[in-house]
Amino acid sequence: MPINPDAVGSIGEPSEFSWTSKDSLLYALGVGAGASDPTGFELEFTTENSNDITQTALPTQVVVMGGGRTPGFGDFNPMFLLHAEQRITLHQPLPAEGTAVATGKVGEIYDKGKAALVYLETDVADAAGNPMWSTRAGLFISGEGGWGGDRGPSNTWELPDRDADQVVSYPTRTDQALLYRLNGDRNPLHSDPTFAAGAGFDTPILHGLCTYGFTGRALLHAACDSDPARFAGMGGRFKSPVIPGEVLEVHIWDQGDEVLFQTRATGDRVVFDGGVLTRH
Repeated sequence: MPINPDAVGSIGEPSEFSWTSKDSLLYALGVGAGASDPTGFELEFTTENSNDITQTALPTQVVVMGGGRTPGFGDFNPMFLLHAEQRITLHQPLPAEGTAVATGKVGEIYDKGKAALVYLETDVADAAGNPMWSTRAGLFISGEGGWGGDRGPSNTWELPDRDADQVVSYPTRTDQALLYRLNGDRNPLHSDPTFAAGAGFDTPILHGLCTYGFTGRALLHAACDSDPARFAGMGGRFKSPVIPGEVLEVHIWDQGDEVLFQTRATGDRVVFDGGVLTRH
């Protein structure tokens, strides 16, 4: 059957999961932590036994952790799925290791005419039931629209009419995708030249969530004083794929309670748009 709009609001069974210190270290390396200065910067994210330093997890690590058992919402060809949006909300700082319970939910399903836009949500709590984080992913599925449903709200994000207050540049490694995939996403689009060519790319592309992680690191340091406790949430839309080895530039506009941002790559190409960071 095609996409099922009646699945909206369906909630999956809660599922327990754990992560380790090693998982947090691997994620940090996968999104470039420590690359610029391996022994003098970001040691709290890249090591667990440095003198006078306590290991800390990057806030964006939550995107590669337990997603809960998301209920079904229909059948579709996964080749036509694009990760369109990603948002996270941190209810407390993410510990470097721990155990939690995730509950998945089907959020809104919108009819975009030639495609469906499906939102999947996850709420994560500790063993005592205290909220830890929430995620919301928007999936754009070509060929699955046209049933006459709600098209959804219009995007109201606007690029500020001034130069960015800060621009943070991070180079990605040519083997960045090979490192990042060890966090769990083994999609051959990011590693197999033959598969990538079949999808229309000259070479394997970087995971969108890796670009998201690089962007989150830039925001953490530039807008949250490198303090994960100040990092309350981050969201926006994926616009264009990144080729491993490209330099990412995160353009940041401080608006007071929130921060707007946009990530660009070679040729001033926007790769992540409509960005909003909330902070404590």
